[in-house]
Parts: sequence; C-alpha cells; structure tokens
Amino acid sequence: MSGRPDVVVVGAGLGGLLVASEVARRGGRPLVLEAGPVAGGVTVTARDSGYLLEPAAGSFLLPHAHLTPILESVGASVVPAEAVAHRRFVFDRGELFELAGPAALATRLVSGRGKLRLLREPWVRSPATITEESLRSFLQRRLGPEAGRMGATLMAHGVFAGDPDRLSARAAFPAIVALEDAAGSLVRGALARRRTRSKDAPRARVHVAPGGTAGLVADLAAPLGNDFRPNWPVKSVHYDGDSWIVSGRGEERTPAVIVALAPAEAARIVPGPFAPLLNEAHAAPVAVVGLGGPEADLPVPTGFGALTGPDAGLRILGLLFESSYAAGRAPVGHRLLKGIYGGDADPAVLALADDDLVALAIEEAGRILGEPLRPSWTRVIRHSPGIPQYNVGHAAWLDRLNRVAVEYPGLHLAGWGYRGMGVTSLAQHASALAERVLAAP
Repeated sequence: MSGRPDVVVVGAGLGGLLVASEVARRGGRPLVLEAGPVAGGVTVTARDSGYLLEPAAGSFLLPHAHLTPILESVGASVVPAEAVAHRRFVFDRGELFELAGPAALATRLVSGRGKLRLLREPWVRSPATITEESLRSFLQRRLGPEAGRMGATLMAHGVFAGDPDRLSARAAFPAIVALEDAAGSLVRGALARRRTRSKDAPRARVHVAPGGTAGLVADLAAPLGNDFRPNWPVKSVHYDGDSWIVSGRGEERTPAVIVALAPAEAARIVPGPFAPLLNEAHAAPVAVVGLGGPEADLPVPTGFGALTGPDAGLRILGLLFESSYAAGRAPVGHRLLKGIYGGDADPAVLALADDDLVALAIEEAGRILGEPLRPSWTRVIRHSPGIPQYNVGHAAWLDRLNRVAVEYPGLHLAGWGYRGMGVTSLAQHASALAERVLAAP
C-alpha cells in the first residue's frame, strides 16, 4: 500500500498491535515499526518439548467492550478457558485456602474479628486524608487491618509482583477506588454498578489463545501485511512543522505517532522534554519459572492458581496451574505449573542462579500443593526491566507527561508502562488513542 499512513506505531508488543488494529478497524491506516525480527515484545510464548510457557499474562476476560471488537476484527483465535478457571486459591500460614465466592468467608484465611470488620465496610465512614494512598493504606482503611493487609498483598502480588506499601491504589487499581468515589463504600459502589448492568449482558469469562500469546500476536499482526515492518529500529521521532518524521531504516512521515515502548526505551527516541520524565518510570525485574512433567510426578490441582499471602513464609508470589485451565500448554499426560518470583515484592531473590531458582520453585510449589514434585522439564524466563510499578506518585507523573504532550500534538505514548497492566486495559487505551488519532484534523 502506498501513500502516507494515518499513524505510525513504534513497537509491536501487545500495546502497539492493539492500537494499530483498532485504527485499522475504524478505517484508518496504521504503519507498525518493530526493532526486533518478530512481533510480541515481552509476551512471546516459549515453546519447548510440547510445553507452552507464557512469560507474561496468558489470559484475559471476554466479552469486553474494547477488546472483543478488536479481536473479532482480525479473526483472532481465542477460546474460553477450562471451566475450572474460576477456582482461585491463597496459600498462607502453611495452608491452601480456596476463594469461592461468599463461601470464602467461612475459611480461616481471616480471623472472626477480621471478618466482622470486613462485613462492616458498607457503613464505615473513613475518607482518605491524603491525595494518593498506597494500596495497603486504602484497603486497610476500607476493609480493616487484617482483611486489608491480606487483600493488598494478594492484589499487589497477583498483578504487579509489587509492594502493597508502595503501589498507588488509585493508579494501580482505579476501578476499585472508583467504587468508593461513587458511593463512599466498596460494597455499595459494587452493588450500584451491578444495578446499571443489563440483565441480558453476558458474564465475562477467562479466555486464552490456543496458540499462546504468540498466536494472538500473530493474529493481530497478519492483517497489517506490509504495514508491519520488523527489523526496523527507530532512532528518533521529531516534528518538522508539517508532519512527524520517524527516522530509522529510512524516514516515514505521518500526522501522528504512537510510541508503544517501555518508558525508558521511549525516552531515547521522543523529543527532549519527554526524556527526563520517562526516565523516572520504575519497573521491577521478575522471573517466571516453568515446571513440567508427567501427571504422576507433577500433580496439578484443578483451578487457575494460587497467590501467596503476607504470612506464607515463601518467596514465590504466585503459582499458576497452567495445564489445568488452558488446554494444550503441556503434552498429553503431562502437566505444567508456572511460578512468579521477584518484582518489588522480593527483588533479592533474582540474585539466585537459574538452577537455584528452579530448585526453590520445586520446593515451594510442593509446599503449596502438599506433596513433593518431580518435574522433568524446567524453564526460567527473566524479564528486565520487568513489570512497571504504578507506585504512589504515578498519577501525578502521568499528569506531568500530559502537560508536556500538549506541546506536541499528534505524539502519543502507549503500552504497559502507563495506564493498565492487563490486556483489556491495553485495549481500552487503544480505543481512546485510535479515536483521537483519527479525529485529529
């Protein structure tokens, strides 16, 4: 296809591909430039010996107002996860607890006193005394010291591999804070939101891509044809008074540019005033440990996985039962587990060599599941700089970025580092960006 694109997208990770696909779905022409040989960024699925290990998030909720239309427009192959995906567990104080709706209140995960305080939440009047609270401070204020501490630890571990005392409640989990903003209570806010939903609206369920995230990425990139250009590293993005010029293996002129790179990478190519701010962003390295083997040697429970609570006494942050909820992630008769280590929750553990990290994962997964494990296949994938941390001050940082961006109309930033970690959050931001780009004069 010849002619000038409506937007150049720099970076073909999930963030870049989702926004490019949404631009195309709305009738525009995106051009995607990727420094590497393939699309996918940090989400490229590892395949070996019949195992399929996702180095990042490998599931998402559908239907979704923004993600579903994008996936349908490219004909992406996605399927519902196994029915057991709704089963979630917490390991704490040497015991594995299942969180199954209201029945979770009957477990000993929280004491009787803690449960009574939790049940009082709708009537608690405790407005925030500061502009931006940590996740722990927010949940303890709303749910009480015990349930708040537990909830903050699980949420921080499960999404960010983060520190609940540093993560910003409002930046990291805006939908939850919005419940209090709207109704003065998490429970009353949730009930009010539920009343606004159509009774006929389908319930969102966990979905996966049969070919892993790598297959999803390929589905998103394929319709772009020659407008997806791998091995095209970008050296600079600047405005010449008429259009944006993206320089690298040549020059591309465009009325708009979306830089879908990690903030530190974006800082190297965007106009100067952005760089100091982007370099303030903080990410935490993590390691993913895959454990595979025959079912007899690696018993995997039915369910999605287990998070570790504040008194677990383990270094593992979460253990996902990959082959239980996602078919095809292990050979027939075999099972696959995935452990998460590091992040801001425990950065020191990443000093361990791969063999030591595998040994630790085998021992700790065995403690969680209550029996020794004998995996015959192992794999360690390390992510650096790792998972962006939306710590206290993140919202103010975004405001400062927006003030700089006002001086550079047509230049936008996208990806994990800014406004949401999940695939659905990326799709929501992609929809907003596509609308802005195509509506611009």
